[in-house]
Amino acid sequence: MRIQDSTALAGRVLLALIFLWSGVDKTVHFSGALGYVLSAGLPLPDILLALSIVLELGGGLALIFGWKVRWAAALIFLYLIPVTAIFHNPIGAGAHAQEQLIHMMKNLSIMGGMLMLVAFGPGAWSIERRA
Repeated sequence: MRIQDSTALAGRVLLALIFLWSGVDKTVHFSGALGYVLSAGLPLPDILLALSIVLELGGGLALIFGWKVRWAAALIFLYLIPVTAIFHNPIGAGAHAQEQLIHMMKNLSIMGGMLMLVAFGPGAWSIERRA
């Protein structure tokens, strides 16, 4: 057993947790999440919210199980670009600018992790590598 195999699995699980949590939370509190999307003035907010739930839950599970990891990580990376720009932009956030800056930096760090998965794949302990 190589240390890279276990750390790759741990890294995938840790990166996935925030998306699984967020997807479940959006599902359980759909109307509240929809209100948040509506407040951003986005078109088709119900469809965008449903797509974000599918991406967060599906992408999170794909990362954990190591299935189509490069694709899942790339989609999550691309998803985080507008999410970060629209919902976590510290410019013009007023009293909440520091909070939004922290969320923006968190998302940028997660995006870096996703790029690492795109570059290096899931590691040996994954459905992809067993198939």
